[in-house]
Amino acid sequence: MSLCDLPALFMRGGTSKAIVVQVRDLPEERAAWDAIFLAALGSPDPSGRQLDGMGGGISSLSKVCVVGPPSRPDADVDYTFAQVAIGDATVDYGGNCGNMSAAMGPAAFELGLLERPEDGEAVVRVHNTNTGKVIRARFPVVGGLLDPDGTLAIDGVAGTAAPIRLEFLDPGGAKTGTLLPTGNAVDTLSLPDGREVTASLVDAANPCVFVAAADLGKTATEHPDAMDADTGFMATMEAIRRAGSVAMGITADLTAAARMPSVPKVAIVAAPTDAVTLSGRTVRACEASVITRMLSVGQPHRAVPITGAICLAVATRVPGSIPNRFCAVGQGPLTISHPSGTILVDAEVVEAGGSVRAVSGTVYRTARKLFSGTVHYRHTGP
Repeated sequence: MSLCDLPALFMRGGTSKAIVVQVRDLPEERAAWDAIFLAALGSPDPSGRQLDGMGGGISSLSKVCVVGPPSRPDADVDYTFAQVAIGDATVDYGGNCGNMSAAMGPAAFELGLLERPEDGEAVVRVHNTNTGKVIRARFPVVGGLLDPDGTLAIDGVAGTAAPIRLEFLDPGGAKTGTLLPTGNAVDTLSLPDGREVTASLVDAANPCVFVAAADLGKTATEHPDAMDADTGFMATMEAIRRAGSVAMGITADLTAAARMPSVPKVAIVAAPTDAVTLSGRTVRACEASVITRMLSVGQPHRAVPITGAICLAVATRVPGSIPNRFCAVGQGPLTISHPSGTILVDAEVVEAGGSVRAVSGTVYRTARKLFSGTVHYRHTGP
């Protein structure tokens, strides 16, 4: 065993944090990345805390982003997202992290991948290699870097920062190639225990499975810890996620679905109702367009994943879908109520030839560089 060094940034993007590394500093053989990422984050950790690494013990804090030169002409930088498991030795590249997408434009300037712009607004086209989609990031710069100040507050993050506008272009079919992989706005999923569950299977920014909260005896106002403690509910949600994965064609069978925990994401949704946030504030029903509780990598998310929020926004625009049924607004920006508060999103969906297409999904986030330097990790290989 030896100690190895990896040049890196540590950045917050939205309500997530991740190590950001350059592809040039990693082995050419992609199969060798997993061991590095696991060691750097401190996984696997049977205690679930990742104290021997840079991870934070929950899915939103156990991430790695790899950046490098663009591989397509309509992008300025490539970005590959890795979701690092906490309790076992797996790294999932199945989907994107929308929160960390907010940090990729600023990171490109920090790392010298792009020429630093003049003061004003920077526009960076970020190609997410996991989904094959381009995200256009717009943000203010001072001295060629992300403006360190700003007035935008996002729920789940203390303080304010400069706004980063993320435009997910043509987000439909990020994983499956089709906005509605089954061709239906609503499907019936059969679970291994014989139960059937009605769900909407939508693939925009990341594939998601949406279920009416009431169908599972929930309200979508539940505290994440209460959800996590309900082992029966959590098992049902995982069974729904796996069944959705197979129905969407993401995996061939339930066993393969179990090995890809990051996609699809699974969520319960309901019409707006009063809900108490993690900070104790009450989000009134009149402040929201729809309410959700979403799971990510087998854990109740303490906010809402950005790609999940984009997918939900798109789903509310799909006629006949479960989110469409519960959404209180028919067009224009919508506010999603989640455990940490609310998030404002927008989506444009058009109907043509009997099918629907997602034109774009937009959200505002913030990001910040936390440190730059070297990550030291234990190498156990030959």
